[in-house]
Amino acid sequence: NGFKGLVSATGAGALAMTREFQPSVMTLDIYLPDMEGWRILERLKGDLATRHIPICVVSTDDSRQRALDSGAIGFLPKPLQSMDVVDEALAQLYQFADRGAKKLLVLMASSPLRDEYLSCLDGDTQIELASSAQAARALLAEGGIDCLVTDGKTAGFGPEDVIETQENRSLFRQLPIVLYCETGSPAAVQWRRGHSAFALREAHNLARLLDATAFFLHRGTAAMSEQERQSVQAIYDAQRVLEGKKALIVDDDMRNIFALATVLDDQGMAIVSADNGRDAIRLVREDPGIDIVLMDIMMPEMDGIATMKEIRKLPRGKSLPIVAVTAKAMKGDREKCIEAGAWDYLSKPVDTAHMLSVLRSWLCK
Repeated sequence: NGFKGLVSATGAGALAMTREFQPSVMTLDIYLPDMEGWRILERLKGDLATRHIPICVVSTDDSRQRALDSGAIGFLPKPLQSMDVVDEALAQLYQFADRGAKKLLVLMASSPLRDEYLSCLDGDTQIELASSAQAARALLAEGGIDCLVTDGKTAGFGPEDVIETQENRSLFRQLPIVLYCETGSPAAVQWRRGHSAFALREAHNLARLLDATAFFLHRGTAAMSEQERQSVQAIYDAQRVLEGKKALIVDDDMRNIFALATVLDDQGMAIVSADNGRDAIRLVREDPGIDIVLMDIMMPEMDGIATMKEIRKLPRGKSLPIVAVTAKAMKGDREKCIEAGAWDYLSKPVDTAHMLSVLRSWLCK
């Protein structure tokens, strides 16, 4: 189907390859040996550097709605019925990745906000502006629409119209919808009723509208206009997802612990630390409040590799995010860290902005 393929049997391995190769698309199983695929989806969609990557979830059918709501571009149910289904899905993924301009249908009443919204969108977005329910239905029936943005105020157009026009659309890709409305408005109630048939995000201001649009069109920050980029970054920075979370920092050098703790404390995180592997294992065993571990690899006696292996044997160790902190981002070192149980890695000297991005994407919900 035109792709060059990379294969990973583990989530951590996939994350390492994602950073190294910047894939055009990804297919993702939910039941992986080292972590649930949902954690991978949350990790990639929670990071501005990777959330634009189109991800197709391959899992049992009851996972479809969660996958689409979480930002997956498509869904293939297991067991796969035939190779024809796979070929069709891959062909659509290739077509989406290869197509420069994404097609956006906007069905909103004329207003200063709509005008400002349209002016903020970058030129590589193909905008179809509908002024009536009939026009919107016709454009949807033609196909090729990647996302619908509506304010829910157009007479004669509701979620049932989207469902009807999507009957001929591949089940692999359902239409995502951004609803601009006030909290608790009748339009919000109406569109939520049809939510099980499509992915829906509500936006209550211009910044949220731009962010949700970019999210569903799988637009990276490099492709955004300056206004889009500023809006998305402002929302991302304002989401204090780290506040109240607890991090365990493991390092035999107290200067490193202090430097990392200072940055995380500014984000409202609680910090516990250990200067050796055995104390780290004890803290994970005794403290159920630890949300994430930053593990230095080069430590005397019991190094980070051995410590991570032991933590993964603990009852709660399997689901605990562990980020390895390596002196060198060497390929062999990364593989050893992944085999030992690390889900992610940072290289020294630690880039604080990147570290915060990694922590946010693991701890966001």
